[in-house]
Amino acid sequence: MRLTPAERRRSQRIHVQIPMFVRGTDSAGLEFLDLTKTLDISATGAYLASPRAIRTNEVINLTIPAPSSPSATLPAETPPIAARVRRHRALDGFHLLGVEFLKALD
Repeated sequence: MRLTPAERRRSQRIHVQIPMFVRGTDSAGLEFLDLTKTLDISATGAYLASPRAIRTNEVINLTIPAPSSPSATLPAETPPIAARVRRHRALDGFHLLGVEFLKALD
């Protein structure tokens, strides 16, 4: 019996666009920080629309920017989420990246 991709998923994906910063190292060894967005997300991974091509198996860090707040006790962004790029596809000037979180979200 063959399972469909949806049946093979470890956790349900939610179709939602969330802005994220992506930090990593490019193919020339230079660090980068790009603003991207999710197309969908789950507890174990996400599908991102990125302005930059990132190699498969590259480990990146994702952070969600928080709205500015007058309170100094609130963080400016979430703690980094480490993820490994599992898929890459170029489409209409964007790079669609399937990433797997190194540690599932709680």
